[in-house]
Amino acid sequence: MSTPEPSTTPDSLLGPADIRELAAALGVRPTKQRGQNFVIDANTVRRIVRTAQVRPDDVVVEVGPGLGSLTLALLDTADRVVAVEIDDVLAAALPATVHARLPHKADRFDLVHSDAMLVEELPAAPTALVANLPYNVAVPVLLHMLEHFPTIERTLVMVQAEVADRLAAKPGNKVYGVPSVKANWYAEVKRAGSIGRNVFWPAPNVDSGLVSLVRRTHPVETSATRQEVFAVVDAAFAQRRKTLRAALSGWAGSAPAAEEALVKAGISPQARGEALTVEEFARIAEAKA
Repeated sequence: MSTPEPSTTPDSLLGPADIRELAAALGVRPTKQRGQNFVIDANTVRRIVRTAQVRPDDVVVEVGPGLGSLTLALLDTADRVVAVEIDDVLAAALPATVHARLPHKADRFDLVHSDAMLVEELPAAPTALVANLPYNVAVPVLLHMLEHFPTIERTLVMVQAEVADRLAAKPGNKVYGVPSVKANWYAEVKRAGSIGRNVFWPAPNVDSGLVSLVRRTHPVETSATRQEVFAVVDAAFAQRRKTLRAALSGWAGSAPAAEEALVKAGISPQARGEALTVEEFARIAEAKA
């Protein structure tokens, strides 16, 4: 009879002392430039994996794994984890950490040493994206991954609370904007919890939030391309205080042309971008095309 593989024990995950010891051995100091705040609480990474509903058959892509806190928790549950890390020192050290802490899962781990914004291929097709995203690039990285990896069905990201609110905002909300609409192009988006400051090292000056994104079963129905729709979104929110007739004048070529497209799309020229759904932005893009 074969012996069942061991599951993650508390000793397998990284605690505050482990994180600081690893960082000291590597000469690593978290940098603001890369938005690095390392998770030092094992209960938090367990909660993230649980909230992300990671399954035993999942291939999870993680962006910005850092010293490996979340990586280890993901690897224990998923079939495979692909971590994308830009930092030279962290990228070099992570495979050794995985091998030391979860030796029975080391062959199920892949490291991609790259800027996530440049990654368009991975060693395995990801079914889920779970990450503590660097604050300063969270939205661009999220949208890049959703665009280039359509096999990602479920996403759970930890981001700055303010960014979480923007991503999950609905039309009419004062923080509804470009990130809200673009994320909704790909997925159903909602807030999935809050994270305090003390689970990080160094502790950030802001709280964090979890955002869940479930890939749309039925994509937005439109003859317009994603690029065409996103161009309307960018124009509408570049001058968000203005009516769409005025805000879209540059995009359409003139205010009368913008009005014509809006009327054709069934949208009031006096409306503002913050009131529109992604489907309505798509109708405007179609009307010009």
